[in-house]
Amino acid sequence: MNISLPTTRRTGRLGCAAALTTGLALVLAGCAPSPDAAPAGSVSAAAFEHIHGLGADTGSGQTFVATHQGMWLIPTDTLPSSYPARSSAGDLAQPTQIAGRVLDFMAFTVAEPGRLLASGHPDPDAPSDLALPNLGLISSTDAAENWTQLSLEGETDFHDLDAVPLSGDDLRVYGYDSGKGTLAISDDSGATWTTGETVPLRDLAADPANPDQVYATTAEGLVSSSDAGRTFSLEPAAPILYLIDVGDAQTGGGLVGIDLDGLVWHQESTAGPWVEGGHTEGAPLALSYVGGSVPWILAADDRGVVASDDFGATWTVLVPAEA
Repeated sequence: MNISLPTTRRTGRLGCAAALTTGLALVLAGCAPSPDAAPAGSVSAAAFEHIHGLGADTGSGQTFVATHQGMWLIPTDTLPSSYPARSSAGDLAQPTQIAGRVLDFMAFTVAEPGRLLASGHPDPDAPSDLALPNLGLISSTDAAENWTQLSLEGETDFHDLDAVPLSGDDLRVYGYDSGKGTLAISDDSGATWTTGETVPLRDLAADPANPDQVYATTAEGLVSSSDAGRTFSLEPAAPILYLIDVGDAQTGGGLVGIDLDGLVWHQESTAGPWVEGGHTEGAPLALSYVGGSVPWILAADDRGVVASDDFGATWTVLVPAEA
């Protein structure tokens, strides 16, 4: 399907907040924290410049923020024990840039416990064994300390990524090729690719319980594919969402999304009706459905990096917009 997306709304990856359109060009450095923001040490979200993605690795208990200024770990020990990636390193008192590497992460996902996938650009001013100008798909199995080139090096700048398990050890990886405006699909964990539908998407998310099912937000509304991204159709009952993610089996597998006004929406199951929740503060920049025994979500908004276990009715500020 070819969906017309007005240029005033088009972005590369709104889920990554890679480049927001006029009227939505929000950089956390210029935002003020809310009165109840709890500072997380002396480093604020202003150091990130742009937040391009969020993710929690339930295997290691680490929560990541992918940014224009590299990958960062953030402390989550202030959250209740129901948060499934709460076990931050004991000495992590504030956001910490990993390995001092200033990669520009345009897309990022925790593919599975202990495995990260990303795309973007290397630091042009620092020596690197990663390809210029586009990273293609890279992978890390040591919590972003080191990255390995997997495919499309020098060629592709994905602005969105998601990965879901296939039978055996392989992952299906979905990547939005911002240069071509097409969805790319890999069934061998990112080694080789086929081309899917041309969709002017804002954000995408795949269903971990059904690797053929993938969702994308567009200016016209939420679209879905049941054939691994080869064709998409409009979901007329869904709200017009800006960001989207899919819950895990423990949370019932439903979707969660945020619309342009910052209103959080969710489904109790993938076939369930949409329910209104709380709000972000200002336009949302990034979203990740962490899940767990309760429906934890991470978001980035005017306050910084925030977390909620009640679909936005209440929030905990993990990294304030300003220290």
